[in-house]
Amino acid sequence: MELLYLNEEDMIKAGVRDMKSCMDSMEDVFVLLNKQDYRMGGEDANEHGIRVAFPKESNVEGMPTHKPDYRFMAMPAYLGGRFHSFGIKTYGSNPDNKDKGLPRSILMMSLLDADTGAPVSYMSANILSAMRTGAVSGVGARYLAKKDTKTVSIIGPGVMSRYTLKSFVEACPGIDTVKIKGRSERGVKGFIEYCRAEFENIKNYVVCDSIEDACRDSDIVFYGTTNAEKFEDNPRVKREWLKNGALVISASALLVDTEFLSLPEVKLVSDNYRMYDGWGTGNPLPTQKNVSTLLGMGFYDAVTEGKIKREDITDLGEIICREKTGRDSDDQIILYAVGGMPIEDVAWGFDVYNNAKKGNIGTTLKLWDSSAL
Repeated sequence: MELLYLNEEDMIKAGVRDMKSCMDSMEDVFVLLNKQDYRMGGEDANEHGIRVAFPKESNVEGMPTHKPDYRFMAMPAYLGGRFHSFGIKTYGSNPDNKDKGLPRSILMMSLLDADTGAPVSYMSANILSAMRTGAVSGVGARYLAKKDTKTVSIIGPGVMSRYTLKSFVEACPGIDTVKIKGRSERGVKGFIEYCRAEFENIKNYVVCDSIEDACRDSDIVFYGTTNAEKFEDNPRVKREWLKNGALVISASALLVDTEFLSLPEVKLVSDNYRMYDGWGTGNPLPTQKNVSTLLGMGFYDAVTEGKIKREDITDLGEIICREKTGRDSDDQIILYAVGGMPIEDVAWGFDVYNNAKKGNIGTTLKLWDSSAL
């Protein structure tokens, strides 16, 4: 029995950075999600993943202690359809990694045969994960952004936002202006330098002093900040900051007043409402169903408080499958919550693996000739 090992260089050769193909793959994911041809963790099959938590203090020698963005995660999922694969993305994250010349998070992806459980491939997943995250926002822009979109705001110009902007340019080729709100001058400068080299059609870069300034007059507003340790410290969006027709996409914690959500000109779209359903109703708080994305944006709170109805929230898969409409008018404001799901990693990992097989890329590793068990 053999499996294919793909290091980061192999993944790049196999097309992991092909944004159009990744977005097409994510569309397939949303179709299967809508058909419920998938399984993620937990009894409800909709868990984001399983997180190992560490204590704030410990007298056990060598025991790691809690700090923001220090975590170890496993994200298992099965995806059906043309993929028919099981996969597990794993990662460790430590904000101190930058002092060692390493990315904050180091990710790996395992693909397994969905029938036998045999390993098929083990691959570097940092770029894979960033691509699928960006592509999911890009698919949202395909279906929800105005056709004449020209101005994008990036709030939190980190690595993830680079890939997300790439997906926006793929979905809306008329983009020519990017507004940026970051926490450090160095981070903003690095983001602009990257964009100038990557996107020749973007001519204008505007550095903003506040989130409000970034939001105003933008066609797409993307929140890609990291979750704050305190809920109330997460960034906010307000109706009066947004132009008519704006698309707001959050891949991180974002605070929205429930009154805003119930306005008649506002449409609410989620990647997968089932991933958040049940929170706050006496059920145990599942892993990662915390202050991020849909919950931080207040969708679920608005439903439980009776401000909006569950049917007022549309899953993107319903729009792609033409069961519900996307943008209803050029003046409509749309909020799109992106939480991240391991079925996305399975899909893009599967496609890149097959590209590698066709291109004779990667290293074949032997598991056994026959099991000695």
